[in-house]
Amino acid sequence: MALIKETDYGTPASKSEKTVTLTIDGVEVTVPEGTSIMRAAMDMGTAIPKLCATDMLESFGSCRLCLVEIEGRNGTPASCTTPVAPGISVKTQTPRLAALRKGVMELYISDHPLDCLTCAANGDCELQDMAGAVGLRDVRYGYDGANHVFAKSRTDSAANDLWMAKDESNPYFTYDPSKCIVCNRCVRACEEVQGTFALTISGRGFDSRVSAGMSEDFLSSECVSCGACVQACPTATLTEKAVIEIGQPEHSAITTCAYCGVGCAFKAEMRGEEVVRMVPWKDGKANRGHSCVKGRFAYGYATHQDRITKPMVRDKITDPWREVSWEEAIGRVASEFRRIQGQYGRTAVGGITSSRCTNEEAYLVQKIIRAGFGVNNVDTCARVCHSPTGYGLKTAFGESSGTQDFDSVEQSDVILVIGANPPDGHPVFASRMKKRLREGAKLIVVDPRRTDLVKSPHINADYHLALQPGTNVAVVTAMAHVIVTEGLVNEAFVRERCDWDEFQEWCEFVSKEVNSPEAMEKYTGVDPELIRGAARLYATGGNAAIYYGLGVTEHSQGSTTVMAIANLAMATGNLSRPGVGVNPLRGQNNVQGSCDMASFPHELTGYRHISDAATRALFEKEWNCTLDPEPGLRIPNMLDAAVEGTFKAIYIEGEDILQSDPNTHHVAAGLEAMECVVVQDLFLNETARYAHVFLPGCTFLEKDGTFTNAERRIQMVTKVMSPKNGYADWEITQLIAQKLGLGWNYSDPSEIMDEIARLTPTFTGVSFEKIRKLGSIQWPCNDEHPEGTPIMHVGEFVRGKGKFMLTEYVPTDERTGARFPLILTTGRILSQYNVGAQTRRTANTAWHPEDVLEINPFDAEHRGIKDGDWVTLRSRAGETALRAVITDRVATGVVYTTFHHPTTQANVITTDFSDWATNCPEYKVTAVEVARSNGPTQYQEEYEEFSDLTRRIVPAEAAE
Repeated sequence: MALIKETDYGTPASKSEKTVTLTIDGVEVTVPEGTSIMRAAMDMGTAIPKLCATDMLESFGSCRLCLVEIEGRNGTPASCTTPVAPGISVKTQTPRLAALRKGVMELYISDHPLDCLTCAANGDCELQDMAGAVGLRDVRYGYDGANHVFAKSRTDSAANDLWMAKDESNPYFTYDPSKCIVCNRCVRACEEVQGTFALTISGRGFDSRVSAGMSEDFLSSECVSCGACVQACPTATLTEKAVIEIGQPEHSAITTCAYCGVGCAFKAEMRGEEVVRMVPWKDGKANRGHSCVKGRFAYGYATHQDRITKPMVRDKITDPWREVSWEEAIGRVASEFRRIQGQYGRTAVGGITSSRCTNEEAYLVQKIIRAGFGVNNVDTCARVCHSPTGYGLKTAFGESSGTQDFDSVEQSDVILVIGANPPDGHPVFASRMKKRLREGAKLIVVDPRRTDLVKSPHINADYHLALQPGTNVAVVTAMAHVIVTEGLVNEAFVRERCDWDEFQEWCEFVSKEVNSPEAMEKYTGVDPELIRGAARLYATGGNAAIYYGLGVTEHSQGSTTVMAIANLAMATGNLSRPGVGVNPLRGQNNVQGSCDMASFPHELTGYRHISDAATRALFEKEWNCTLDPEPGLRIPNMLDAAVEGTFKAIYIEGEDILQSDPNTHHVAAGLEAMECVVVQDLFLNETARYAHVFLPGCTFLEKDGTFTNAERRIQMVTKVMSPKNGYADWEITQLIAQKLGLGWNYSDPSEIMDEIARLTPTFTGVSFEKIRKLGSIQWPCNDEHPEGTPIMHVGEFVRGKGKFMLTEYVPTDERTGARFPLILTTGRILSQYNVGAQTRRTANTAWHPEDVLEINPFDAEHRGIKDGDWVTLRSRAGETALRAVITDRVATGVVYTTFHHPTTQANVITTDFSDWATNCPEYKVTAVEVARSNGPTQYQEEYEEFSDLTRRIVPAEAAE
């Protein structure tokens, strides 16, 4: 296995459908109009020397290496900035060009350290390559580096005022100014690809330097450590610290990131079984060669010392863990579940699949619950995040998923972002969105908080509807009121694609004065004119796309809001083509996949209800069992039943419900009441405090399989190192099944996918072979769509006619009052991920070492709170303490925190209120009060003590 080398064409591809024919070095070549001469030459296999050019960035023309001669034209134009023209004849190599290029390279090398043998980029340095390409053998100007190579003059040892020390502040990469050739590639990558504008070139001439912010170090600057600058750098100026420490990689494989739902494709570049770096793959259709700080750098958790690699058991949660053999641990799981079913009844057990594991692993967990234990008590983390998406979109359109691919945003004219914070939660997609906004697309943000998307470099939302948390339905229905009453409906689309009678009933409903922006203002707190303006822009601004997140779904009316969003899209005809659609931004890497794999208690794969006899018959024949036709328990129901004493055992793969689910006290009570809690994970997470069996899981780097991202894209996960625990997660589930006598005998996860394809209409054309051939597949993939479906509902909706639903605003039962006058809402931050189990075990803690509470200056002053003070956060459910950050990003009456750190225990505060249709918790609306504090609460201190007690491990030798 060798390193995967990607061709750099020098400039981006032209999207023109018109072609141009020209001659390059005597060879006729035809390319799309607008293609650069450099790219046209590369298309025919001729690599023109270059330093400032790369196909991830627009042409720049500063290095003067890529000069060419064009017959009949004067001078030597840069091939990167010169477009092709019909009939021209280009020469890429002549004595004149050779002399010019060699002269340019002499200037570069005269001011560059000649430490190639000890340089981290040796063997992977474009400057080194270009010196060879132009035949440079000597430098007439010497090698003294008068500009900035040496700290002191080599002749008289005088201090060199132009020299700058290496910046090693960033935990993942270094910046060495002495090796910078001022090609601007890092600056342009930060602007064009990432959209942060954190870098610039300070000074002029010999004083020119790459500068992070106003000559700040990288860690302190606005740099978000996405790695685009490091990837773009042609020398060792910006270099991964891992490359410096380990050396250049010698082989690589394509895999998929195990963080958020964007699903970025990476080249895992290795030395042996050690990861040297993760390089975003340019052919990855979700990320197009870009990355964020998590996927690019935060993979160190895979080898962290906290990893548990041996199975462990204990009789009581207060006992220390005892390391045992796999055989003993698997035997304990099988025998305990059988004992409990015999003692308490068949329905006393259940399981939770993982949105961090592969499709194949999620499928096997729900299969063992249904076929092995004979119950449908299986659920997944989507219950607490995007279950309303499934319910709402299936009701409206007939399919429980987003309608577009990520490329679609490039054709959007209006982008409506509601209840989502893409720069923090889905940063790579946010970069693509921001690029489109910089090109002129209009932006509407519906969010109680002023996120970075509202205002950031070269982006300013046209409308920011800063609504009161919990009033999404009121805002979206008020927008619909404007669209209907002002005659902005796309009647042709509605008549052709939707049920007209239901549409007329919906029109009558939204047209009522009670649904007007003016009437809704008392609930939403939003100026009616802003809602009217936003509605008009969405309906008339061209291709309009909606992107939403947990700020929509995690409410008591989460499903209602999803249906209200679908109503907007149907009424304006913003579906079924590029640039439009309804697009949920999924949180975890495989939350879409875990839902697809029948992880809900009422559904089998393909989102077919368990009560359907024909569907059950297919599975019963394949699995050789009889399935229960009745839906099983959801996660909240399992915990309720456990407290009541009727639910006694649970198998949890890759989820930390004690930290992620609402009302921590209730979750803890449910887990504590069970007789056998089995946790399969990488670390002794918070849920493992109440576990009796711990099965060590393995990371995405240690197994094969597939993930499905937020755009329904199925991508390969590739094993690049041996599992530290000995088994992939799917193999562990199979061991349990075999102990139960189920007779499973999968030898490879591809066989599991083949079974999924046999049983699932939307997956019939999916196989590992096809995914590897095509790079990825967006389901549905079947005979009708053999290579997948980038855009859903083209021609007609999956359900036939689109269904308009009445979306009456019903205020949440969670109310503010004298005791709890503020509203707490929660979210994520860029550097951390979900419950932080992975990212907290990486250097990402440099940016976010603890959760903090954002509070408006008015509310802080009223309570005597200063920036950085410890404060107590209380609700009807509980209390916790954390530090305050005073900011006007949140409005008066609203406070905000994240939930990445278990020491904060943010979900001690959140209540049991949930979505009416799916039980998705109402994380985004909790009535609270905030007061100054002296530090952590008594509960937090007791929690830490209990955590230490329940994490004691007795090694196998000592146990004997």
